[in-house]
Amino acid sequence: MANTERDSTWLQQLLDATWDSYFADVPQDNDVRIVFGRRAKRRLGSIMLDPHDRTTSIITINGLFRLPEVPEFVIQATLVHELTHYAHGFNSPLAQRQQHPHAGGVMRREFAERGLLQLYLQQKQWLKTEWPDLIAREMPSGRSTTLRSRRTIKVPKPFWFLGD
Repeated sequence: MANTERDSTWLQQLLDATWDSYFADVPQDNDVRIVFGRRAKRRLGSIMLDPHDRTTSIITINGLFRLPEVPEFVIQATLVHELTHYAHGFNSPLAQRQQHPHAGGVMRREFAERGLLQLYLQQKQWLKTEWPDLIAREMPSGRSTTLRSRRTIKVPKPFWFLGD
């Protein structure tokens, strides 16, 4: 993509290119916006209907993804994940395909069916090996890692570390 700065224009271009390349079979029955959200340790992205305009879906991407050390493939895989939710009728006007958005390894299967299994695996590997260090560096303190008595507690594993 021509724009190398990770801003709203860059995000919109990534959304358009990803939709055109991998989701051309999915009708866009409403407006779909994409924005950077807050920096988060565990949430990579989300999709929701705009509470002020229920005819618009908003994809929110982790604010840490603005950092140049986060590879573009991690951001694109997150976007594919959210577009899969859209395609399956979660926070979109399309018919909902199943009761639960991650039921039965649906994400891995959808990536594979769209020729993106390598992207899925590459993102998983990067998140496993690099994400913890990035989080430690960018968000060094946080209530999720210590109790008031300063005893260390076990932090639940993010969903991408769990089996499919």
